[in-house]
Amino acid sequence: MGGVADNSGVRIGAIEVWPPVVLAPMAGITSAPFRVLCREQGPGLFVSEMITTRALVERNAKTLRMIRFDRGERTRSIQLYGVDPEVVGRAARMVADEGLADHIDLNFGCPAPKVTRRGGGSALPYKRRLFRAIVRAAVAGAGELPVTVKMRKGIDDDHLTYLAAGRAAAEEGASAVALHGRTAVQHYGGVADWESVARLKEAVPDIPVLGNGDIWSADDAVRMMKETGCDGVVVGRGCLGRPWLFGDLARALDGDPGRARPNLGEVAGTMARHAAMLAEWHGSETQAVMEFRKHVGWYLKGFEVGGDVRRGLTTSASLAELRDRLDGLDHVQPWPDGAEGPRGKSSERSHVHLPDGWLDDADDCAVPGMAELDISGG
Repeated sequence: MGGVADNSGVRIGAIEVWPPVVLAPMAGITSAPFRVLCREQGPGLFVSEMITTRALVERNAKTLRMIRFDRGERTRSIQLYGVDPEVVGRAARMVADEGLADHIDLNFGCPAPKVTRRGGGSALPYKRRLFRAIVRAAVAGAGELPVTVKMRKGIDDDHLTYLAAGRAAAEEGASAVALHGRTAVQHYGGVADWESVARLKEAVPDIPVLGNGDIWSADDAVRMMKETGCDGVVVGRGCLGRPWLFGDLARALDGDPGRARPNLGEVAGTMARHAAMLAEWHGSETQAVMEFRKHVGWYLKGFEVGGDVRRGLTTSASLAELRDRLDGLDHVQPWPDGAEGPRGKSSERSHVHLPDGWLDDADDCAVPGMAELDISGG
């Protein structure tokens, strides 16, 4: 099915990306501090958290804070979510005209109920005319900025949309498409279907196709590219608590067998720095230590750290308390076997929350009423 890309990388519009690796947008995760930690380990394309287009064009204060980039970030990449072509077009034009980013990614993959019940995210490609209109509006608004599309296979196995959506995105001027090899109903459960990535690559030969799903290690990325022929990979949950994965990816895709194996002391140092960077970014130590709590289990996965110690770390009320507890870890404990593997939410859903009558007419181009009401602000 093809091999790993050579050192020419993957071209997304005028942007050359080597290694062909993209950090997936993750809500509450991929703010600038985490992006900086990942970028320090290895190059790639590092995308912001999902930004709601209506909130952006309304200049919502929270949203404007979310789209800040660190001074050293190049290329600046922003993911937009929207369901109204007119609003998405305005948001893309705002990004381009005001120099807010260098690349726009469109979210058609989010399976969260608060998004799909409004017809957005992974629910939207089913409405093929509306999907096409949104991509067209974004490309027109973005001008010279490249626009990419991230999506899932479909709503469920009875409503697969990825092949038609991929072709439509390419026809409307998208610079690349990325596919998470799961349906919306799978959420993050089960096993990603890499064969669907191969089928999309065959169906959309004229623009890069990136594969996403179950990339827990650099070797997984190499295997996906060899098995599917995709042009690059998108890494999400695999880098949670593992920013050094991006160094591994750069080495692996360049044919280097070396891999990062930090001991617990090095991991603890990264944890302390991550929390401190969050405090500086938010301007609030309290907000930072609370936000950092979800990262603790991801960083410590596989290490022998007792439950009481973990609870202490997740209940730290200040950076000083967090650092003190990190100092108490067994710093010489080596990188554990089996440290890679699933992190984050992994359960499947019994059904996908959709607007009433959503599946009645795939050609209906009507914008769902109040579609972005409950997620305005980012």
